[in-house]
Amino acid sequence: MSLEPLTLPTPAPLLSRQGWVTFLLVLIAIGIAAPLLNLMVPQTSVIHMSDFAVLLIGKIMCFAICALAMDLIWGYTGILSLGHGLFFALGGYAMGMYLMRQIGLEGNYKSELPDFMVFLDWKTLPWHWTGSASFVFQMVMVVLAPGLLALVFGFFAFRSRIKGVYFSIITQALTYAAMLLFFRNETGFGGNNGFTDFKRILDIPVTTQNTRMVLFVITGAVLLSFYLFSRWLVQSKFGRVLQAIRDAETRVMFSGYNPVSYKLTIWVISAVMCGVAGALYVPQVGIINPSEMSPANSIEIAIWAAVGGRATLIGPIVGAFLVNGAKSWFTVAFPEYWLYFLGAMFIAVTLFLPQGIVGLVKKITGKNKMEGKA
Repeated sequence: MSLEPLTLPTPAPLLSRQGWVTFLLVLIAIGIAAPLLNLMVPQTSVIHMSDFAVLLIGKIMCFAICALAMDLIWGYTGILSLGHGLFFALGGYAMGMYLMRQIGLEGNYKSELPDFMVFLDWKTLPWHWTGSASFVFQMVMVVLAPGLLALVFGFFAFRSRIKGVYFSIITQALTYAAMLLFFRNETGFGGNNGFTDFKRILDIPVTTQNTRMVLFVITGAVLLSFYLFSRWLVQSKFGRVLQAIRDAETRVMFSGYNPVSYKLTIWVISAVMCGVAGALYVPQVGIINPSEMSPANSIEIAIWAAVGGRATLIGPIVGAFLVNGAKSWFTVAFPEYWLYFLGAMFIAVTLFLPQGIVGLVKKITGKNKMEGKA
């Protein structure tokens, strides 16, 4: 009796043909159309892209990277983190340290030390500022700072089999403790005011229109790159194991896999993505302070993923744009009602749209296809 050879299923393409077309259109919009509309089209023109729009969309793209990172651990692995704002802030502080050193003698006190250190009567840079004048070194720290913290925290948390609401509470406590630590002047991170008044990046003025547009394009390219990377990751064997852990972790263990190593790996990857987002956020906004570590910011990241649609990758990106776009309008038109709106949106999505906006769209389009076939 001969056995038929086992044929493995054909790997799914990274993107469909329509998906690649959409991806290229977005890439052209970010890399070509936006610079032309902002730099070349006169401000009096209807199609001119204002500097405010460049700043706002650039910020939201940074937030979208965080939402995408949240989807990898929550949507695909079933780990709800309420502390990802900490990783975002650590990446921002790593970039902020370099930008503060770039100020040089142009500060208010005309000193090589950052102004807040002169004000606090510091005589030398603290040890953890060593290498902060090097762009390459600080870019490495953008990855290492959130990555190492996530590695250490995740190692002990996952080995202790902490999960569910307990894990979420611990991550929230971690980011709150870090926020209180960074508020202290003794830590050498600017205390309550943090870092601001940036002048240059790579010896190029950071506040010019051209520099802001370059940062905008880089942010968009990083977001699209992370999206492709995430698509590849969740479609790989590694991604399928993550989804199995989300659905039935005990069965995964009985199948011979070690869930701890898988959860720890995706946890670190997610943290690093948030750190990179924070590093891109700081030179565009021009400030970084401990308020970025507030638990509310971390909760917002989870809301973006939930509103857009978990386990879809594109959903959290849509959620980040939708919620932050609404926030930008509400905080100007109805500032006292913004938090009520955010809470109502989250409750409505939880009760009526458990799969988020993208899930609703897929459901509607699926029904339309079924009706067309009927």
